[in-house]
Amino acid sequence: MQDLKNENIKNSLKKVVEIFKSGEVPQAIKIVMFPRSDQPSNKWSLSNRLIMFCNGTEDARGFRQWNREERWVKKGSKAFHILAPKIQKLKEEDGKERIILKGFISVPVFKLEDTEGKPIEKPDLKLPELRLLEVAKSWGIDVKPIEGNDLYSGYFMPGQNKIRLATPEEKTFWHELAHAGHNKILNKSGKKLKGGQDPRQEIIAELTAAVIGEIYGCGETLGNSYDYISSYAEESKKSIELAILEVLTDVEKILNLFFNN
Repeated sequence: MQDLKNENIKNSLKKVVEIFKSGEVPQAIKIVMFPRSDQPSNKWSLSNRLIMFCNGTEDARGFRQWNREERWVKKGSKAFHILAPKIQKLKEEDGKERIILKGFISVPVFKLEDTEGKPIEKPDLKLPELRLLEVAKSWGIDVKPIEGNDLYSGYFMPGQNKIRLATPEEKTFWHELAHAGHNKILNKSGKKLKGGQDPRQEIIAELTAAVIGEIYGCGETLGNSYDYISSYAEESKKSIELAILEVLTDVEKILNLFFNN
C-alpha cells in the first residue's frame, strides 16, 4: 500500500476543491462501459436490478425465460420477486387507444445459479489494473466486472462486501472503494452507510475519487465529478461550494485510510 504524507493529501484535496469552487473544470466526457449481452435484466428498472443484486446474482429470469435458453430450474430452488407494471389499454370515444398504469404485479424469477443446462454466453469481461485494488483485497472486498448498462457504472454492497464495475474506468472503482472506506469509518462508531443514493454519501465518494485522480495525475474526468457532485448538491438545495465544504473531514479520513493505513 502506498504511503502518502498527510500534507500531500491535504494539498491535493485543496486543489480539487478550489477547481470546483471556481467552476473552471474540464468538460465532462463519456464514460466507456463494458459490453452487454441481451439478458432480460439489462432492461429492468434500477429498483428491480437492486432486488436482483441483493439476492446474490447478476442474472435472473422467469421460469419460461430460462427454458427458452434450454436451462431448467433446479429442484427445490426458490424464486425471488421483482415488480412489473400492470398496463391497461383504454379505448377513447374517438377510437384511439390510451395506455394507463394500473399498478404493479409481483413476478417470480430465478437466479442463474439455481438453474442448469445449456451454458449462457456472456461477454468476456476483464478488469484493467486498478490502483488501490490492493486496498479492496486487504478488506476482503470482492471486485468484479459486470455488463454495461444505462443505469449505473458500478456499485458497492456493504452486506455482501462486493464491488461490481460496469466500466473499466478507474475512477468508478475509486468511487465505490470510497463508499467502502466511508462505511468502514462509520462502523467504528456503530453506524453504517444509508441505503440508496444518499446525496451526502455520493458527494463524499465522488470527491474522494476526484482527489485520488489528482494524486495520481489523471484528472481528465474531473468534469464528470463536478457534474455528479453538482446534481447531488442541487438535490440537497445547497451550492456546490457548501456541499463539498461540509464533507472535507470525511473525505480526508477516507484518503488517509487508503494511503496511510
